Parts: sequence; C-alpha cells; structure tokens
Amino acid sequence: MKKKRLIVGVSGASGIQLAMSLLEELKKTDIEIHFTMSDSAIKTYELETHKTISELTQLVDVFYNNDDISCSIASGSFDTLGMIIIPCSMKTLAALRSGYSDSLLTRAADVCIKEKRPLILVPRESPLSPIHLENMHYLSQLQNVMIVPPMLTYYHQPITIQDMEKQLIGKILRYVHIESDCLYEWNSSGH
Repeated sequence: MKKKRLIVGVSGASGIQLAMSLLEELKKTDIEIHFTMSDSAIKTYELETHKTISELTQLVDVFYNNDDISCSIASGSFDTLGMIIIPCSMKTLAALRSGYSDSLLTRAADVCIKEKRPLILVPRESPLSPIHLENMHYLSQLQNVMIVPPMLTYYHQPITIQDMEKQLIGKILRYVHIESDCLYEWNSSGH
C-alpha cells in the first residue's frame, strides 16, 4: 500500500514554532512529510529559533528548495492528503487568492486548490487590514480551503503555551483527516 503524503509549507510570517510543533506531531504518524519554505521563512526561522535549517529538516521526509518548481509537489499527479501552510504570511495569502504561483510554496498550494485537495492556511498577522480580510474571505469560499488562525483556546484549561499550540495542531490535523491525541474536544459536562 502506498504511503500517505502531506505537504507542509512555511512562509515568512512570525510563528515558526507552530510549524515545528506540527512537524513534531506528524513525526508520530506514518504520514510522509513533504516540506518547503520561503526565503523569508528561513530568515524568520533563524531569528525566532537560533537553530540551523538542518535541525528543522530532520523533522521531514523530503525537503524541497522553494525555487525548484519542477519538484513532485508542483504537480497534480503527485497524490497527497493536501497541504498545510503554517504560518501563512499575508503575502502568500494574497498570492494564493490571485493565483500567482511564483514559487514552489505557492505552486504546491495552487495545485491543492485546482485538484480540490484540502489546503489549510494558518495566517499570522494582527491587526488584520480590510485587504487581508477580503483575501481570507475569498479563499474561504473555495470548497477545499480552510482558514485556521492560531486562536487561543481556554476550554481545555491550558497551562503552558505548548498546551495551546497542541490544541491548534489537533484542529489542523483534523482538517486533513489525520488522527491525533492533541485535540481536546469540548464537553459541556467538563469531562
């Protein structure tokens, strides 16, 4: 049986730790992780973590250079569960809204849109301008696109930032049909 594959992309918005938490959770599964990141994401990663790219790429199965649009994830014939862009910058969001695929990251996402595969966008910006909101609204109208801002939740009684990240990761994985023990499901009885 062919191994299930998922594309994870990172664009230049702040919040690279969210991507790392997602990748760490995915490593617990048998999903093959195909990964790319923008040049801005590489810079953000270095600024926010003080780690090397090789430390990040150890969490993935296949790492693609964002300039190489001849890679397998740029083709609709390469079957995947979909794609998660975490974090998703407003630049990437605008490119996806307009169909402007000038990099592997945006081309792989564009493939998910055209093939109607799940595309999960985790936008990181605050406050949101009317342009940002309009772009998100447009993309959210597409049947296979989910906009999942990294909102804080409290009903699971988090103690640490990692508890909050874990809840978000659980929600994201649910949208690409991957089982995870990260997600605390609401229960009004408190159990």
